[in-house]
Parts: sequence; C-alpha cells; structure tokens
Amino acid sequence: MNLSDSRTGGAGPRRVSAMEAVLSHLRDAIERGEYAIGDKLPSEAELCRTLEVSRSVLREALRALQTMGLTASRTGKGTFVVADAVGDPTFGDYTAGDLLEARRHVEIPVARYAARRRTPEHLELLRRLLDRMDRETDTTAWAALDTRFHLAVAEAAQNPVFRRVIEEIRDALARQSAFLDRLGDRREQSDREHRAVVEALAAGSEDAAAEAMAHHLERVATTIEAIMRPAPATPRAATRPARPTRTPTAPRGPVPTEDRSR
Repeated sequence: MNLSDSRTGGAGPRRVSAMEAVLSHLRDAIERGEYAIGDKLPSEAELCRTLEVSRSVLREALRALQTMGLTASRTGKGTFVVADAVGDPTFGDYTAGDLLEARRHVEIPVARYAARRRTPEHLELLRRLLDRMDRETDTTAWAALDTRFHLAVAEAAQNPVFRRVIEEIRDALARQSAFLDRLGDRREQSDREHRAVVEALAAGSEDAAAEAMAHHLERVATTIEAIMRPAPATPRAATRPARPTRTPTAPRGPVPTEDRSR
C-alpha cells in the first residue's frame, strides 16, 4: 500500500493509513495489557490474517513499535513485548531526545554560518534538492533527500567539522524523517520549512536562517511528542481480558481506519 494515497492534505482531519491503524491497534493492545511484558506477539502470518492487512503494512507497523520502545525482535524467535508504555523513540544508534539536543546546538549556528559563507553553487544544490523533494512520493527516498538537504546546509557553512557531524547522524536522521512522515504526515510541512531556510540563506540573513532552522527543529520535536503521546485512557476493568496462559492471539476482525486529526 502506498501510504501517500491516504493523505488528504490541509490542516483538517485526514484518513488514517492501514499501517497507522495496525500500529494504533497493537500499541493500544500492549498499553492496555492484552499483551504483557515478555509476551510474544502472534506470528506475522497470523496477524496479517486476523487484521486483514498485507505483510509489508504489518512489518512497517512492527518496526514502528520497536522504534517506540514497546517491542523487540529476536532473530528466529519473533517479536516480544518489552514495555507497556512508549519511551523516547530510537533511530539507529540515537534517541530522538539526543538527536534534537545535539541538532539544536549544531544546526542552528550552522545555518548562521551558511548564510554568511554560502556560494551560488551551494544555493543551486539546495534548490535542486528542494525541487526533488517536492516531486518525490516515496517516503524512504524523500527521507534520504531530507538528510542530503541538511548535509548541504552544513557544506554551505564551509567548515568540515560541521559536515562530519551531520554525516555521523545521517542514518538516524533518515530513519527519523521517514518515521515522522509516516506517522505525523510531515512531508509537505517539512518541505516548506526547508524552503524558508534556503530563502534566508539566499538573502544572506544570519538571523533569519537561524530562526528558520530553529523553527524547523521545533516542529520536529512537537511532531514526535504528538505521535508518542498516550491515547486517552479507557476503563481497564471493561477492556482488559483475563490474563492468558499462553501466547495471546491477535483480536479477530479487520483493523478500523477511521479519521483522526493531526
């Protein structure tokens, strides 16, 4: 399933993708105790059958559960519940909190230097990247372009140390960008924020460039917070089933895909 097919755009409600619906369903089951810490989730084949989704959709949802810190995959054994509440999401070797803390101290001053030192060639590259991101429909490919954009800004600052820092976290940034787009519908908004950074660089305004980058990073932070925010609590006595004595199976029936607001 192409997740972009579910997007409606604008600031109002949007249709929830199949992956988001599966993720919400499994996250809710874990947080309500239907799957306890240490439990093994049903096999992929069983989950696909009972939730009536494709294996690719299910695997995306399972990867998101791991990013949220709720499950862990054990090679040859399956997926196990390791927490009953989401934590700081992890992207490769770094948590979201660590990434944001470092990026605020690196990329905001980098934007200032880039506004002062950028060349016409730097601006041309950045604009080409913006155009490619505008046209890109695949989330993974778009996330790779997103990280290339941030690397290009560091290159425009003309300090090899800044470039090396962004190179170090490049894989984590790509994972985070894909996660935020799939679950936070970030792509169009992020593209607008990137364009504001480039406009400030082109104008040679250090203050505007720093402000645009700071705004971009703040929007990343608030989107992560919104995704990780716990769902409204439901009465446990009415919703939690009796503790199973064996590995629980997935609840029967298709996953609902009702609308939700951002």
